Amino acid sequence: MSKTLIRGAKVLGGEVQDVLVDGETIAQVGTGLSADGATVVEAEGQILLPGLVDLHTHLREPGREDSETVLTGTRAAASGGYTAVFAMANTFPVADTAGVVEQVWRLGREHGYCDVQPIGAVTVGLDGKKLAELGAMHESAAGVTVFSDDGKCVDDAVIMRRALEYVKAFGGVVAQHAQEPRLTEGAQMNEGVVSAELGLGGWPAVAEESIIARDVLLAEHVGSRVHICHLSTAGSVEIVRWAKSRGIDVTAEVTPHHLLLTDEMVRTYNPVYKVNPPLRTERDVMALREALADGTIDIVATDHAPHPHEDKDCEWAAAAMGMVGLETALSVVQHTMVDTGLLDWAGVADRMSFAPARIGSAAGHGRPVSAGEPANLTLVDPAYRGTVDPAGFASRSRNTPYEGRELPGRVTHTFLRGRATLMDGKLA
Repeated sequence: MSKTLIRGAKVLGGEVQDVLVDGETIAQVGTGLSADGATVVEAEGQILLPGLVDLHTHLREPGREDSETVLTGTRAAASGGYTAVFAMANTFPVADTAGVVEQVWRLGREHGYCDVQPIGAVTVGLDGKKLAELGAMHESAAGVTVFSDDGKCVDDAVIMRRALEYVKAFGGVVAQHAQEPRLTEGAQMNEGVVSAELGLGGWPAVAEESIIARDVLLAEHVGSRVHICHLSTAGSVEIVRWAKSRGIDVTAEVTPHHLLLTDEMVRTYNPVYKVNPPLRTERDVMALREALADGTIDIVATDHAPHPHEDKDCEWAAAAMGMVGLETALSVVQHTMVDTGLLDWAGVADRMSFAPARIGSAAGHGRPVSAGEPANLTLVDPAYRGTVDPAGFASRSRNTPYEGRELPGRVTHTFLRGRATLMDGKLA
């Protein structure tokens, strides 16, 4: 069994300590540690975090391997400091059966760059008409606990209620893509001043907020868990805050791009800024940051959405929606939350590891950096400053909104159960 000694890191941004990894487990945490034959990682000035967990990733396989595969997506995840990702169900075929989720799960195990936990579809074919095989997916080898039609909203209240009732039986959670479809027909960007000036179809905040309001009430009625995907408006924050004050079992996520970018970017007509939900206003961005800081929003999730060049290098109206995010997420969070004083590194560990692992029941992940715990770890150099160059991405796609932008922080090492998947910034 191999040994690794991480020397002089700030654990969760706090005390400088050494961490000895023996095999798959953290053996010791302390000062002045040594170990014969151990690989030594000098980590002075670096932050040691538990391995990051992404509750919202699109790996595209099966069916859209031109955009991403489980292999390339998990390599991108390891590059970004992730040791576990939850793969969304909008593949081809849709992950709405035990067979498809097991295929994705096994591909993750074979490639080994991070753990892959499939998310099962709520409805057959994401059509919103008939519940998928929720129980069979949960009982499968993949052990699915999170279900979502992400990319589409479960807009039928009866179907949503039935899904919440069904997953309650085994402690699962329904992750809702909150978008009232009738209010967003033909929408191209956030509805507001910019959309009016550009003459693009507007996507009103109420299309998101009305679904969230309905679903937290359904969750309260059923006594089940609901999770809100990629929350993007100030109004949505207030609804979730109200729901939590009532004791409703709701959790919510925000993407890195919604913490930084605004609808003003759409003035460039660059389709790299076209995303679902759309980039909102500066007021929304500030509300999201504050909500993530105070815990109203529980986690950061990337909504990593890779697309091939031809689906983005076209006119705005024809472009696909989505951005890649696994390899830049931690840098954006450092820029928007840590460097602004809204979160410390312990807070980052909570929002990007502990909480998503808890929501998704990711065994062995989101654990304390303590002796006896699984050695799923991430080292980040917060002093690093660099310009984003998608040519160096591990992802198969390059549709990042940060190309040419300077961002802080760099993941230097990622360990999955004690094995380095990223070493000195290079994939193992």
